[in-house]
Amino acid sequence: MYIVLVIVVVLIVAWFLFMRPSGKGIRNISTDDLAEMLKDKNGRSFVDVREPHEYAGGHVAGMKNIPLTRLSSRFSELPKDNEVVVMCRSGHRSMMAAKQLKKAGYQNVVNVVGGMGAWHGKVSK
Repeated sequence: MYIVLVIVVVLIVAWFLFMRPSGKGIRNISTDDLAEMLKDKNGRSFVDVREPHEYAGGHVAGMKNIPLTRLSSRFSELPKDNEVVVMCRSGHRSMMAAKQLKKAGYQNVVNVVGGMGAWHGKVSK
């Protein structure tokens, strides 16, 4: 009985951490999807929300660095009619950024699941 209870708890925790829906109206994409999107940047803003020292250590070319801690004061740099694609190291901060953007009135917000940790393409420094 104890083992069954542990398994149920582990499954619930796993669902909560990995399978729960993203924020309402926020689309999740893979890093492979990001690579395709970067080929056609028209109408899109690409934002890396990591801190400047993380970004300087390696980033995806074409991503603008606007740290999550400064995002709300820099919304004016992102046109509201653009699709805004956000990424970070793992996908957690970028989801927080995506939720901030939605709350600020951005309609087309995309989160890169797995962030730089899942990126297998070229890294710029």
